[in-house]
Amino acid sequence: MDDQEPKSKTLNLYLDDSGTRHPSRKPGTKAAHGYDWFALGGILVEDAREEEARQIHQDFMAKWSVETPLHSSEIRSQNERFAWLRGLEKEQAQRFYEELYCMMRDAPVLGIACVVDRPGYNERYEEEYRENRWLLCKTAFSVVVERSAKIARSKGLKLRVFPEKCNRTEDRALKSYYDALRNEGSPFDATSSDKYAPMTQADYEEVLYELKFKAKTSPMAQLADLYLWPICMGGYHAGNRPYKRLMDDGKLVECVLDEEEHAVLATKYSCFENVERKK
Repeated sequence: MDDQEPKSKTLNLYLDDSGTRHPSRKPGTKAAHGYDWFALGGILVEDAREEEARQIHQDFMAKWSVETPLHSSEIRSQNERFAWLRGLEKEQAQRFYEELYCMMRDAPVLGIACVVDRPGYNERYEEEYRENRWLLCKTAFSVVVERSAKIARSKGLKLRVFPEKCNRTEDRALKSYYDALRNEGSPFDATSSDKYAPMTQADYEEVLYELKFKAKTSPMAQLADLYLWPICMGGYHAGNRPYKRLMDDGKLVECVLDEEEHAVLATKYSCFENVERKK
């Protein structure tokens, strides 16, 4: 890594996680939608435009006098730090949600993720690998970082990876996956992953610039959190309103790709073969 690399020559990947990362562990309280996934993803933003994104976030926070980090699940359920939304008049609440979406839309970012359907993952790998199955975060991290690195390389940029800080064990795991990509290359079987045009170890070493964990208070980490849920839902329900709006407004990475690039650069919905996607 060149320590003198100008920040403006980087593409920044901010990551959040969603769902249960262990293949066989039961998920927590079952969501109303009934889907069972693990995902890592969020947003890509060119460093040269990150300050613009931060200002758009700051303006929204100031207008609504929000002093706690934006958290998608709390905002959707109007619970915990966003229970105050329940006290708003209907029209005012609608305005809050609309302006929240406009903040997401106007920020110069693109959404990207790897979403793994847990039942599909277990159906594919449980019999062959039993308890040697990877934690789902290894699959998701390796996929989303590789696709983001390819996009960075196509722009002549380095990639900086900023996961949201979680806990010592899980943060250490992500650091080990990142180091393995730089030092060993892709962890996937070359015979089965060749169709995805995997990067070589030398490619990773050249493109990956740094990994640094960010707190929930980071404005970009908050945007990553807000983007991830609709991206996950889109794998199961194409008509999900937040997902559809982001697609229609060109805010997901697949919106700026040619059709033939989707298989190797777009958000990856892994092990979705038996998922009947709603329209």
